[in-house]
Amino acid sequence: MDAPTTTSSAGSDGSGGNSGDWGWFTPSRRPAEEQGAPDRQSDERAPSRPVNPIRPVGTGADRRTPVEPPPVPGPGPSGPRAGERRVDDRRAPGPAAPGPTPPRHEEHQRPDEAPAPQDVRPGPDSPFAIPETASPDAVLLRRTMAEVEPISDKVTSYFYALLFVQHPELRPLFPAAMDAQRDRLFKAILTAARLIDDPDILTEFLTRLGRGHRKYGTQPEHYPAVGECLIGALTRYAVTTWTDEAEAAWVRAYTAISQIMIDAAAEDELRAPAWWQAEVVGHEPRTHDIAVITVRPDQPYPFRAGQYASVETPWWPRVWRHYSFASAPRSDGLLSFHVKAIPAGWVSSALVHRARPGDVIRLGPPAGSMTVDHSSDNGLLCLGGGTGIAPIKALVEDVADYGRHRPVEVFYGARNDHDLYDIDTMLRLAQKHPWLAVRPVVSDGPTNGLSGRLPDAVRQYGPWNAFDAYLSGPPGMIRSGVDALVGIGIPSHRIRHDSIEELAAAAE
Repeated sequence: MDAPTTTSSAGSDGSGGNSGDWGWFTPSRRPAEEQGAPDRQSDERAPSRPVNPIRPVGTGADRRTPVEPPPVPGPGPSGPRAGERRVDDRRAPGPAAPGPTPPRHEEHQRPDEAPAPQDVRPGPDSPFAIPETASPDAVLLRRTMAEVEPISDKVTSYFYALLFVQHPELRPLFPAAMDAQRDRLFKAILTAARLIDDPDILTEFLTRLGRGHRKYGTQPEHYPAVGECLIGALTRYAVTTWTDEAEAAWVRAYTAISQIMIDAAAEDELRAPAWWQAEVVGHEPRTHDIAVITVRPDQPYPFRAGQYASVETPWWPRVWRHYSFASAPRSDGLLSFHVKAIPAGWVSSALVHRARPGDVIRLGPPAGSMTVDHSSDNGLLCLGGGTGIAPIKALVEDVADYGRHRPVEVFYGARNDHDLYDIDTMLRLAQKHPWLAVRPVVSDGPTNGLSGRLPDAVRQYGPWNAFDAYLSGPPGMIRSGVDALVGIGIPSHRIRHDSIEELAAAAE
């Protein structure tokens, strides 16, 4: 399954959602001096790595002067090769030249042209609505983000242009095509603005991201440069809400964010590599656009059924996509993924149409929490759509391997019978295990199974009040499936599913 997984109770947006790899920015917690220093009693814990203070260059007024850096290059024949810098140094941001500036139309006015700052308060329907219990910093962050959200493309493009012009040595850490990277970045900033006052969830999330960013080659000294360019972009575009107090709040938040991620990476270095090399040992086409890929890691790869890994191919360096494991851990150490080639998908198309046995790919660390709670007696209600059947199959194998058999009900959805590419495998599992039931559901065309939409089929059976629910598949199926399950009485904290936002972002 080509998407990360998470639990709805963890805030699957956003990844509790987490999932996954959102680029440089992620939610933050309060600075260490407000929480108390962590108790580091174990000699095996890595020492905290210092973060240099963010040092924006010049005064706030200087940084507000509109200077348009060159656009971030995108994919295509004219784009740069990996690691090349394609910028026009003549237009690099820097101090304004002396003398009057010729008048010109500006989409975003400079402070001397703009109206006086207002007390911007997001409305109740805004994702940045301010709770009554919000901290002063959270209020400032949310107001800034509410202002820049409508122009998020401009803000993030400006941020990356600043970063690559002022710090060209960081460009090789990023993929040649930046479209998906920009999307993940801004979603992460939105999450930081919303969740800044929830340190427990954010610390857990940031720890995962700090570990995951090791595979990009991220080093502690990179964080201050990123923070300075973030401040520069917000200063440029948040002309109404940006004040000295807002800037100070963003600096505090980003400093805390980066410190948590740096510490997590340092600790992870003691236990695991930044990535695993994995040789392709099996490539089985199932349809014209779906293949089952089996790989052998170069060293033991610890994971749990229901989790996922980020994958990089040799044909597109630094482009990572998420794929769920299609089996429970095996004694031979092999790993399997079900991959569907997406039109214009860089990684998925390469894996389905180009990869062959003998090729070597890279795997990031395992992640995701759509796993079985073996201490519970609840049954498992599993909805798998398309290649989303892959982690569902892994969960079934996990229940079988554990030996404490519980009822497992699988609804396997597809558009037509032909798209039920793994139905024979699932039916063989059902014949082998009497506690397992598998029901194919087809939305279009004739079928020997159930007809209609997957959530509607689930409503015909039950009751499900003694079951934990697992959903894996396209974003639309996840949304409708969650609504249906909540509607029939399953509490949301017992519904685990793929992160919808990451599903959309990782669709290549």
